[in-house]
Amino acid sequence: MNFWETITGSDLTREFKAFEARAGALPADYRAAWNQIKFQLLPYGNFTGRNLMPVLDSALGLLEQTAADGQGIHDVLGDDIPGFCAALAGGEGARSYRDRWREQLNRNVARKLGRLGG
Repeated sequence: MNFWETITGSDLTREFKAFEARAGALPADYRAAWNQIKFQLLPYGNFTGRNLMPVLDSALGLLEQTAADGQGIHDVLGDDIPGFCAALAGGEGARSYRDRWREQLNRNVARKLGRLGG
């Protein structure tokens, strides 16, 4: 990956288009699950979303393999897709971007209040 791709994110766009092409070959219920997985994983991404690419690749690989084996989507993921995505992102309690921003805001407020009170 060169500097220009890093700055513009063109490598991510290319990789994401490849994911979508792979997902297009899945059965309809698997494609619907794929769309839910993408949506549920977004909060766990960093600013660029680069950290999610290996996770998305693994999730799509799982869907492709189980579809090829003829398993039903509910047999694979169950009814708790948000829980499945939380486990993929690092387990229950994994920090999302909201958590990181909240912690940063709390630190900044505490620092400002410390200056005012002291």
